[in-house]
Amino acid sequence: MTPMTLSRTRANGSLVTAMATLLLACTAHAGVEINTANEAELDSVRGLGPASTQRILKAREAGNFEDWEDVMKRVKGIRRATAEKLSADGLTVNGKSLDESAQTLPE
Repeated sequence: MTPMTLSRTRANGSLVTAMATLLLACTAHAGVEINTANEAELDSVRGLGPASTQRILKAREAGNFEDWEDVMKRVKGIRRATAEKLSADGLTVNGKSLDESAQTLPE
C-alpha cells in the first residue's frame, strides 16, 4: 500500500465514522410518538423504564392521549418535571413536545 493509498483509506474511514456518528445522533433525537410507539420504542426514551412503559401502554388502551396534560392525568408517575425530561429526550404527544403542547392549551 502506498502512502497516498493509506492516506485516502484513513480519510475515507474518518468520513464513514463521521457519517455514522451523525446518523446515530439524528436517530437519538428523533421523536418517539407516545400514541403509536411500541414497547421497545417507548423503552428507548431515556427516563422510561419497563414499569413506566407498561403504565403508558395500559393507559393508552383507553384511547390515545390528547396532549401532555392528558398524559400527566392518566399515567401514574408522570408529572410536570418528568414530562419535561421525557419531552426533552424526544417523547411527543400528537407530534408535539411539552412546550409546543403548552402553547396550544386553553388558558
